[in-house]
Amino acid sequence: MEEKDIKDRILTGAWELFMRYGIRSVSMDDVARHLSVSKKTLYHYFADKDEIVTMVSTFHIAANHKQYEALRMSAKNAIDELVKISVCLKKDFQSMNPSLLFDLHKFHPTAWNAWLSHKQNDIRQSIIRNMTQGIEEGCYRPEINKDILAAVRLELIEISFNESVFPSSKYNLAEVSLQIFDHFVYGIVTDKGRKMYEKYKTQSNHELIPQSL
Repeated sequence: MEEKDIKDRILTGAWELFMRYGIRSVSMDDVARHLSVSKKTLYHYFADKDEIVTMVSTFHIAANHKQYEALRMSAKNAIDELVKISVCLKKDFQSMNPSLLFDLHKFHPTAWNAWLSHKQNDIRQSIIRNMTQGIEEGCYRPEINKDILAAVRLELIEISFNESVFPSSKYNLAEVSLQIFDHFVYGIVTDKGRKMYEKYKTQSNHELIPQSL
């Protein structure tokens, strides 16, 4: 097995553990056991856990950017794009530990700064671009302030991970995120946009339900 393949396997295994248990609670010993390799092997490829976290974060930020660009290209309009995004959010957040962002912020500043850059540049510009398109299509209210609402949306993304607001013992991360997402969408759509959003959501839900033979 080539060195790149081994590194990729380590990063994939670490990401699986981080998603399930959060970052802080996962040690290098845990990663080694999960992958059935020695700690010596881990340290041969990575200086420490922080380097693994940084590389995992960078990889998934790039992958997410590519994924959402593909959604944009395949969407029929701004509303269709939102529904496709909501499906991805539900899928991604169902298996994500809510402490993930907190752990990045508290213990891994390099990875956290990469997330902040992605949030303030890629995600923010995507939100503004979608709102501009939606206004042109008559789906969003023309009087909305795109800069203000893009900033609001960015903060709403993070608040769903806030344990002091939505403790994981009481709330499901995917449900919280989708409720917040719906609330944001209903605040910017016109009547035409609302009807389209509900129509596309219904179609999307039907597509996710396995059909009986």
